[in-house]
Amino acid sequence: MGDSTATADLDVALEKHRTELTGYCYRMLGSSFEAEDAVQDTLVRAWRSYDKFEGRSSLRSWLYRIATNVCLDMLTAGNRRARPMDLTDSTPLAQAALAPRPDNTWLEPVPDARVLPTVEDPAEAAVARESIRLAFMAALQQLPPKQRAVLILREVLAWRASEVAELLDTTVASVNSALQRARATLAEREQAGAEAAVSDPLDEEQQKLLERYVKAFEGYDMTALTALLHEDAIMTMPPFDLWLTGHDDITGFMTTLGAACAGSRLLPVQVNGLPGFAQYKPDPEAGGFTPWSIQVLEISDGRLTGFHFFLDTQRWFPLFGLPLRLEAEPDKIE
Repeated sequence: MGDSTATADLDVALEKHRTELTGYCYRMLGSSFEAEDAVQDTLVRAWRSYDKFEGRSSLRSWLYRIATNVCLDMLTAGNRRARPMDLTDSTPLAQAALAPRPDNTWLEPVPDARVLPTVEDPAEAAVARESIRLAFMAALQQLPPKQRAVLILREVLAWRASEVAELLDTTVASVNSALQRARATLAEREQAGAEAAVSDPLDEEQQKLLERYVKAFEGYDMTALTALLHEDAIMTMPPFDLWLTGHDDITGFMTTLGAACAGSRLLPVQVNGLPGFAQYKPDPEAGGFTPWSIQVLEISDGRLTGFHFFLDTQRWFPLFGLPLRLEAEPDKIE
C-alpha cells in the first residue's frame, strides 16, 4: 500500500512540472510535438531513476537537468527549425509558387496553455510570453544548443549562473561566456528585424485592430485589410517556403492563389504569446466549414506586421483542441 501511495505521490510531483518543462523544451527544440515527446521522455527517465535521486538538488532542478540532456540529444542531428524568411528571399507575387518543405524544417506554433505555467508575478509572465513569440523563437534556433540552454535558463527562467553551471556540468565562467555570445547573436538579429509589440493583455487599440481584422478577413474586404497591414507586412504559409512582403502582394495573393479563403470563419486562439485565429474556409462539397490554418498575428505601432498561416490542420487543430469541422452557421465567438 505504501509503495502505491509513494508512486502516486511521485506521479503528482512530476506532473506539476509538465507545463514549464514543455515550455523549456519547446524553446530548445522549436517544435510543439517534439517538446511534448521530450517532456514525456524526461518524466519517464525521472520516474525510472528516482531511487538514484538523492535530493542534493531540488526535484525541479533535477528534472531540468534531465530535460536539457534529452533536448541536447535530440539536437545532435543538427536540424535548426526556421521560418520561411530565415531560409529564402521574399518572392514577388508574379513569381509565387507553393513549394512545400518537410515538417522538420519549420518552427512550429504552440498553444499558450501548453507552455506557459500560471505565475503570480506579471513581469515573470510577460518574459515567459515574450520568449515564445515567433521572432524570438526563430532567433533562439540560430544559437548552438548549449548556448540556447544557457540563454533560456539565465534570461527566461532567471536561474543563477552557478545553478546553470551545475546543471550543465561546467564552470560559471563558461556559462557567462556562452551567455555573452548568445546575447550578441540575438542583438544582431533584433537589429535586422522588428519584434512584435503586443501588450499583455491586449490594449484597447490592439483589441479594436483585431476586431477590424476579423471583419475584414471574414468579409474578404481587401481595401479594409490593406488599411490594417503595415506597408512592409510579411505573410508566411508553412509548410510552403514562399513568403510575401507588402500589402499589395499579400492582398494580391489572397484574391488569386488564396481566393478559396473568401467567406472563411475565424475563431480566436492563444498562440505563441500572440493573438491568433483558427481559420475555417467554406467546404463547397459538404457545406459548412473545414479547417484551413492557424493564423498567428504580429502587431507593431497599431498595424499588422506579420501574418503567419500554419496550414497543417490535421496536426494543429487537435493540438489546440479545435473541432475539425464547423457547421454552416457556427456560433460566433465574441
